Amino acid sequence: MRIITGKARGLHLNVPKNYDVRPTADRVKESLFNIIGSKVVDAAVLDLFAGSGNLGLESWSRGARFVQFVDNSRMSLQLTDSNIRKCRAEADCKVLKHDAEAAVDLLFKKGQRFDLIFVDPPYNKGLVQKILAKLVKNPLLAENGWLVAEHSAHDDITGSVPEGYELFRNQQYGETVLSFIKKAF
Repeated sequence: MRIITGKARGLHLNVPKNYDVRPTADRVKESLFNIIGSKVVDAAVLDLFAGSGNLGLESWSRGARFVQFVDNSRMSLQLTDSNIRKCRAEADCKVLKHDAEAAVDLLFKKGQRFDLIFVDPPYNKGLVQKILAKLVKNPLLAENGWLVAEHSAHDDITGSVPEGYELFRNQQYGETVLSFIKKAF
């Protein structure tokens, strides 16, 4: 697992020693960032279910101004912290040990808003749907912001996109699907 481009280009990130964390494959990540394009530049990014910090750090490397990482696993956050230090990104990154749903409430109450939100939970547990429901009550997504959910092809989220949001693109890579969601106008 590596940073594909930007200021930390080619840097190999620390990877999990077990299968509790499923990092986004490089080819899926490269496609994701090709779709996002320059939207990441100067963006505030939320990386929910951060795992190793792979998506958030790729965002930072490509010009995001701030990345908030959230995970409930101490092991994942240690891995994320080590990768942040490896990238020398400490000044632009924060790590929060919290359940993702509760973190949405907390970050909203703190007045934070994000241009990009990555939701990459364990597959087939309905977690993307729960986060989408939370975002209706606590709209963390900034105007013109995008939420990118990575989920299993067996976990159809089409019917779970809440009113006021629009699923505008799905991209499938084998078992993995990237769903791109934005506020509807």
